[in-house]
Amino acid sequence: MELKRVVVTGLGALTPVGNTVPETWENIKKGVSGAGPITYFDATNFKTQFACEVKNFKATDFIDRKEVRKMDLYEQFAVVAAMEAVKDSGMDLETVDKNRITLSPTRST
Repeated sequence: MELKRVVVTGLGALTPVGNTVPETWENIKKGVSGAGPITYFDATNFKTQFACEVKNFKATDFIDRKEVRKMDLYEQFAVVAAMEAVKDSGMDLETVDKNRITLSPTRST
């Protein structure tokens, strides 16, 4: 299996310790924990009451309300992180040759 060369041109992150790459990195350096009480569902019937959840995230700050309603939460996280990565890359998606862009490494068989 031969992998093609991959170049990371931008970073995006939406994590339990930060909702952007700079915020995440600063909190990691400070040793901030992402763990806290479970808030995404009622966990009273479960033994474990804590988790590492993304905090203070409002998808409609980044994505149209109608589109948000069609997406699962993990998809919203992925889209927002990808949007940050594209912005961080400095690419102008209106002028770049989209045939030369892939979102994941391709494999040759």
